[in-house]
Amino acid sequence: MTTLEPTTQMTPTGQVILEAVNLKKYFPVTKGLLISTITGYIKAVDDISFELRAGETLGIVGESGCGKSTTAKMMLMLEQPTDGSILFEGNDVHNSTADVRKSYRSSVQAVFQDPWSSLNPRMRVKDIIAEPMVINWDITRAEQQERVMKLLNDVGLNEYHSNLFPHEFSGGQRQRLAIARALALNPRAIVLDEPVSALDVSIRAQIMNLLKDLQAEYNVSYMLIAHDLATVRYMCTWVAVMYLGQVVELSPVQDLFENPSHPYTKALMSAALPSHPDMEQEEIILQGEVPSPLNPPSGCYFHPRCPAAMDRCAVDTPQLTEVSPGHTLTCHLF
Repeated sequence: MTTLEPTTQMTPTGQVILEAVNLKKYFPVTKGLLISTITGYIKAVDDISFELRAGETLGIVGESGCGKSTTAKMMLMLEQPTDGSILFEGNDVHNSTADVRKSYRSSVQAVFQDPWSSLNPRMRVKDIIAEPMVINWDITRAEQQERVMKLLNDVGLNEYHSNLFPHEFSGGQRQRLAIARALALNPRAIVLDEPVSALDVSIRAQIMNLLKDLQAEYNVSYMLIAHDLATVRYMCTWVAVMYLGQVVELSPVQDLFENPSHPYTKALMSAALPSHPDMEQEEIILQGEVPSPLNPPSGCYFHPRCPAAMDRCAVDTPQLTEVSPGHTLTCHLF
């Protein structure tokens, strides 16, 4: 019988449970109606690697169109990688048995950005939260309802909410329901795709605190896709900065905010609001537009906009460099 409580055999904090290795996703660009010809590829994600550890949160930040959401879709098996591997507890999920893939889908859940469209409007709350258990677990109706009531309490809602429909809730309450549904199968990891950006500012802190409390209780790992650097700094353990489909800097969160090294990361930091009105920070204004992922620049992808670009940046692809323990980046300055 499947346990109805948060797992007691917890993975030790810091152990790698999910890993992306040289992950790529290229979308073909075609020409013609009857006979389509591939004329090129949009390099949405171009050779990235990272690790997600038990009980920790990995934040992925960058401009719109840099490949964050495509990365999340690949981690959720909603998109097939063009190349590279996704390893779950050491197993390649795309080159494994059906049982391993089923276990992976149960162990890696998602909370999406829009709480209005991520819940079925025709189902009652109790059925929405119980649906993953109905599909994956062999338990009785009474056990399902017991689990549903506990999850509702865990996310700050009441048992009487179970008979309501999603349209009877506010945005923040709907996101709590989405979190409860994601926790239904005791997942090892949850992909959070902009989980608070669609909410009122007054509700965002409540949801972030709830996510941190649930992480401690369930020993679940988060992969957080976000634009707001304040959210990333509060929620994350590690941060990966993406630009044009590549990870340009990966670091522990405190080290990244205290010592941003890549020129693009520094520009991102300068564009964020300071934590205090009297705080002075360097203003970095990038020139030009983000290049097309259909035809990215040679050498370093960032060099056409980089204020510190050198001649070699337009020719040579920068190699991964470690500037401090766990803090790596790709830049010819280092």
